[in-house]
Amino acid sequence: MQRWRGYESVPGGWGRSVVTIGVFDGVHRGHQAIIGHAVKRARDLGLQSVVMTFDPHPAEVVRPGSHPAVLTEPVRKAELIEELGVDALCVVPFTPEFSHKEPNEFVHDVLVEALHAAVVVVGDNFRFGHRAAGDVTALETLGRTFGFTVEDAPLVADDGLVFSSTYIRSCVDAGDVRAAAGALGRPHRLSGVVVRGDARGRELGFPTANLMVHRYAAVPADGIYAAWLTQGGVRRPASVSIGTNPTFSGTERRVEAYVLDFSGDLYGERVHLDFVAHLREQRTYDGIEPLIAQIRADVEQTRATLA
Repeated sequence: MQRWRGYESVPGGWGRSVVTIGVFDGVHRGHQAIIGHAVKRARDLGLQSVVMTFDPHPAEVVRPGSHPAVLTEPVRKAELIEELGVDALCVVPFTPEFSHKEPNEFVHDVLVEALHAAVVVVGDNFRFGHRAAGDVTALETLGRTFGFTVEDAPLVADDGLVFSSTYIRSCVDAGDVRAAAGALGRPHRLSGVVVRGDARGRELGFPTANLMVHRYAAVPADGIYAAWLTQGGVRRPASVSIGTNPTFSGTERRVEAYVLDFSGDLYGERVHLDFVAHLREQRTYDGIEPLIAQIRADVEQTRATLA
């Protein structure tokens, strides 16, 4: 898959293409359907498929301070899009200047001049241009002017529930990682670098990997989870605690993973946590022994859940 930063970076000899546009945070089942439709149409027509997305999230530029929790970091998003068979990924820096492009200007500069779109595939709720003034009908009208067609991919739903990034963020925020996985088509992933904590887990007999995650990362609700920890291509079962360690009157919210049957050193390593199940809420314990007993129970429940 070719990767371009900015539509100005599209090679001069780039031929006509089938383009789909969106933030695609999470690359969830709805996104997969839209992108998959574009890839199939491109192959049917003998053209190249292009996914155009944005960085940073448009909401942060249009309404500073409103950046939503991020389900997939840019590198992860690109990997997932590539797995869908896309020929090229164009990441457009979403600047204040870019946000002021009127719908017709956006279509002319980006879709026609840069990407040479023959077909544009979008979802039912697609909006574009300054103040989101353009919709699918406007895009179809502009397509007739500039010589491309528009295909409206229906939104994907399950029992009437439409899959969306907003819905998945709400699931993650509530700790419902099973529902999030159902909409994503895979477990929700949280990535970070392992940093040194206060070593309290080691003192209790359960040394944990303390993750430093991205400031906008979609971190599940406080609680204990069963997850898979992946590092260097190796996947291991892990019992994950998210919260402030209330038994020790903690104030800093942390993501800590106890890796089952593992005694290695992960400090400084970048690891990924794929959340499988929420096991219980965070609790405060009257002393160390009840806490240790509960951690042992959490580990065994994690082992059973991931078996």
